[in-house]
Amino acid sequence: MSITLSTGRSAGTAALAFPAAGGAVPEAALGEAATIAKAAASGAAFAGEPGAVVGLHAPFEGAVRQILLFGTGDAERAGSALAARLLTSGTTALTVDLTSLPAADRPAFAAGLALGASLRSWRFDTYRTKLPAKQKPTLTSVEIVVGDQLAEAEAAWAPLDAVAQGVAFTRGLVAEPGNVIYPESFVERCQELAALGIGIEVLDEAAMQAAGMGALLGVSQGSEREARLLVLTYDGSGGIKEPVAFVGKGVTFDTGGISLKPGAGMEDMKWDMGGAGAVVGTIKAIATRKANAHVIGVCGLVENMPDGKAQRPGDVVTSMSGQTIEVINTDAEGRLVLCDAITWVQRKYQPKTIVDLATLTGAMIISLGHEHGGIFSNDDTLAEGLLAAGRGVGEKLWRMPLGDAYDKMIDSPIADMKNIGGREAGSITAAQFIQRFVDEGVKWAHLDIAGMVWAAKPGTMWEKGATGYGVRLLDRFVADVLEK
Repeated sequence: MSITLSTGRSAGTAALAFPAAGGAVPEAALGEAATIAKAAASGAAFAGEPGAVVGLHAPFEGAVRQILLFGTGDAERAGSALAARLLTSGTTALTVDLTSLPAADRPAFAAGLALGASLRSWRFDTYRTKLPAKQKPTLTSVEIVVGDQLAEAEAAWAPLDAVAQGVAFTRGLVAEPGNVIYPESFVERCQELAALGIGIEVLDEAAMQAAGMGALLGVSQGSEREARLLVLTYDGSGGIKEPVAFVGKGVTFDTGGISLKPGAGMEDMKWDMGGAGAVVGTIKAIATRKANAHVIGVCGLVENMPDGKAQRPGDVVTSMSGQTIEVINTDAEGRLVLCDAITWVQRKYQPKTIVDLATLTGAMIISLGHEHGGIFSNDDTLAEGLLAAGRGVGEKLWRMPLGDAYDKMIDSPIADMKNIGGREAGSITAAQFIQRFVDEGVKWAHLDIAGMVWAAKPGTMWEKGATGYGVRLLDRFVADVLEK
């Protein structure tokens, strides 16, 4: 769907929308349709609430047209509501007239509305060859009229457009089935990012074996698909700023390995690479908007399968850090991937700040449902920066505890540690495991986003399926913290 900003309305558009701030119908804009619009708004008890939309058909500009009134309290929700209402309605073009808003408010509102419409209209229909007509998207263009504030509105929209592109890229990766996106094809899908000035480095299994990544490779050894470590580098600071590392878990399909998951719902495990997907989408977003930041994105990409060669419960593996791990449960594989990826980026780039993202534990969904991702951190300032970024874009986080008592739960009698600590505090002991691989003096945050990357029903900013969670959060963190 294309989104354009303009100074005036185009003729012949199929749908027109006018803001009704506080429930006040813009009579001057509606002309002869104003009386009907007032009646429709009254009948629908419309008071301009954020995200609320009321529709009518009335004589307007020489024809009977569809008119939508919407609340202007939240620009993103307004754009989302309009897109959701018209996406499969048969309407092909929408004009949103913002000229009844104060001129100073139009640029930011137009940009937010465009973002909401862009995010909410994203669909994944690639494999639906017999989509019913009433479910087929028809809305192909949205024109947002800002009057004499066009230059300002375009400047406000440009960075948000970059974020929308990053979110779409992430959603596309997460939504693909496991036979389409696997470690090698994930890497191939990301090659296009080089055009944005992003450096791309790929380690194959031989290179990872030489580096001593026994934990990550232990997860991969049961699969016919070879593992990959994908490294994306972006430096918009011209070499001035120190790098910050974003590390993503990229289990492109997770059967649980020998500790096999229940069959019901296993098809959803194609999104177990949502952390890596968010890292890639973030790098795309910040490179597109040319952020003044230096970021290294690392994605540990594996497939976790049961096979005669797969690692067994009770096996001991040696991580790149030299620490040994007793594998109690092969379905606690994400932390084995992350620990080697974190060690690698520390040795190669020496970042002083690391943020990892992972669909790590089902226990996080039990704790927080699908309303918040969990955040664990060894640094209060870093944690607050990420919490604030999440609040700012609506991708909420909730801080969880760390501590010595939890850390002791992963001690092993035969190795340096176990990969699980038991049923109690499962998300916390997983975080404690990862923390053991963070170098002294490095600020670190772990985001367990297991409940956030996939939605079983439509939300404000997404259709059912991949949400792209994490991209907007990290982009805001980059803007508010790293670019300062």
